[in-house]
Amino acid sequence: MTTEMSIAIHDSWKVVLESEFQQAYFSNLTEQVRLAYIEHKGSVFPKGSQIFRAFDLCPFDQLKVVILGQDPYPTKGHAHGLCFSVEPEVKPFPKSLLNIFKEIQLDLGIPMPENGNLARWAEQGVLLLNSSLTVEEGKPDSHKGFGWEKFTDAVIQTINEQKTGIVFILWGAKAISKESYIDHSKHLILKSVHPSPLSAHRGFFGCKHFSKTNEFLRMMEQSEIQW
Repeated sequence: MTTEMSIAIHDSWKVVLESEFQQAYFSNLTEQVRLAYIEHKGSVFPKGSQIFRAFDLCPFDQLKVVILGQDPYPTKGHAHGLCFSVEPEVKPFPKSLLNIFKEIQLDLGIPMPENGNLARWAEQGVLLLNSSLTVEEGKPDSHKGFGWEKFTDAVIQTINEQKTGIVFILWGAKAISKESYIDHSKHLILKSVHPSPLSAHRGFFGCKHFSKTNEFLRMMEQSEIQW
């Protein structure tokens, strides 16, 4: 477990999060996760080597945008370490992801993509971060309490402190609860209800977060995200 983690997280994050990795809670977290993968072999997601994939694909020095999710998809074959994203072969798209693509179409006129793999966003500087980085099959939020939330809170705080001009996209109450870690005077915070079918029609559709993000990045003299 620890070997996989050390391979999967980008060196730039190792540097800024070094003190976090050395804390007692993190050792306890990794041990709980390791045991979960052993006990529930084949039914904990994502694969061990993909736990820190969001960080691996989006180095700290290239970071422009943070999108915060809850925890990985609890459906076999879906989760691969990036919030809201799925493996390229997954069809149909999960409903929240479908609604994200619908909003992009409404906002920017970009047609529905062929697959739901958001690695292309991560490689442009979008950190697709779940609050919890692992989950058991069929049991959303099953690894809540392991310590992941403490770790990802620390990630947000580190970004807030060490960066300026980051766009934080917070969808739904759980993501919005992290707003207290972010300095409004240094960063742009975009908030709405979750893209889930249960709430998307109450303010996610029409939020224009994708065009607003690119407008802000232009203002900061950064390249836009090709959504």
